[in-house]
Amino acid sequence: MNFTALNETELPVLRQLAHSIWHAHYPAIISAAQIDYMLDRMFAPETLRADLAAGVQLEFAWHEDRRVGFLSLVHDAKTRQLKLSKLYLLPELHGRGLGQEMLARVKACARTAGAREVHLTVNKRNAIAIRAYQKAGFRITGETVADIGGGYVMDDFVMVWDAG
Repeated sequence: MNFTALNETELPVLRQLAHSIWHAHYPAIISAAQIDYMLDRMFAPETLRADLAAGVQLEFAWHEDRRVGFLSLVHDAKTRQLKLSKLYLLPELHGRGLGQEMLARVKACARTAGAREVHLTVNKRNAIAIRAYQKAGFRITGETVADIGGGYVMDDFVMVWDAG
């Protein structure tokens, strides 16, 4: 698996990949209406451009010469934390160890940045992702419920990996 930084010209590719992944994976977890609402909000071109301008690390994950997923990282040098805000892999590739390779990339980025921990939030009903994170050494440290507008909430676990 290889990783490449996104540039602004690739944002439409990212948006399409996100739509493919979310519509394949999330219908058993959240409603189709919430999927569309969140995709429109999180992957709006202006949101993604603002992320890039703010220094958010966005990378495509490549396998066998095709884009199969992506990740997004935000480093806070003051707290020495790395936030894993997005990690998505095409569902047809789940169970092949590629998600663990993506998490290894996240850990390597954390070490390079001098982060002492990586934290993330994950939907409480996303058992596949929770198992993958736990397998990679993340532990559940709390819960959070966030009103995201549109009559929707994100009901998540907070998970942390100690980088040392």
